[in-house]
Amino acid sequence: MRIGIDLGGTKIEGVVLDHDGNELLRKRVETRQSEGYQAILYTLIQLVGHLEAEVGKPCSVGIGTPGAISAVTGRMKNSNTNCLNGQPLLEDLQTALDRPLRIANDANCFALSEALDGAGKGYGVVFGVIMGTGVGGGIVFNGQLHSGHQHIGGEWGHNILELDGPHCYCGHRGCVETLISGPGLSADFHRHGGDSALVAGDIVALAIQGDVLAEAIMQRFLDRFGRAMAMVINILDPDVIILGGGLSNVGMLYSVGRERVAHYVFNDELITPILENVHGDSSGVRGAAQLWRKDEIK
Repeated sequence: MRIGIDLGGTKIEGVVLDHDGNELLRKRVETRQSEGYQAILYTLIQLVGHLEAEVGKPCSVGIGTPGAISAVTGRMKNSNTNCLNGQPLLEDLQTALDRPLRIANDANCFALSEALDGAGKGYGVVFGVIMGTGVGGGIVFNGQLHSGHQHIGGEWGHNILELDGPHCYCGHRGCVETLISGPGLSADFHRHGGDSALVAGDIVALAIQGDVLAEAIMQRFLDRFGRAMAMVINILDPDVIILGGGLSNVGMLYSVGRERVAHYVFNDELITPILENVHGDSSGVRGAAQLWRKDEIK
């Protein structure tokens, strides 16, 4: 059996999968981010212990995290859960749990899950996209996750899309994440005079209802999506793209958004399927468990 942990900014979710990928158990706890790294570490250890006690045997453990393990230092980097950055999370957990475990970026876990038994099943090259609070991505080749030499494979959210765009926490301006994430969409609406109390879902709903400002913001959002996604296709040319995160529910991404991708991609025709995910919010935690292949588990 395999335990998967999805370490989020506000909650940590754990799942146990059997050999065939069926879910046996699920539990969710608070991340305790405000209490710092040691509190998060303790919570992870307790969660694994609880899941193993429930199923009655030791399990393999895979963890999906915001950010990634540095190939240089072995410590966490690029996490928007800031207290994780610079910390030896993998080493500390392996010591505490007394076993090897695997850690991957949460977007990589999403991509792996959807490639193995989700919307990307049967495709050779899968690019999984997260569009929610942030923007991330993951690449899977023939069922194998490709994290890259520096563990940044698929990080299209920090390609610079507009040089004069909003400031990003990474230190640059105009990153994809600042423009087509949920907060990026709402910030654009607010900059152009929209109600500052409205969030991304509200703006999408207003656009559907015919609100002039919301419609204009959504057209700009979809054009930015098209330019950003075309860059990925021009480089990787995947067999399929799977969208995840809260904005993956925006139906216009699969119609108008796809048309904008086709406009910018370097080809006479866009034949790449752009699909909504199958496993929804469960993709990340399932993919974390699937960091261990079935044939590796005794």
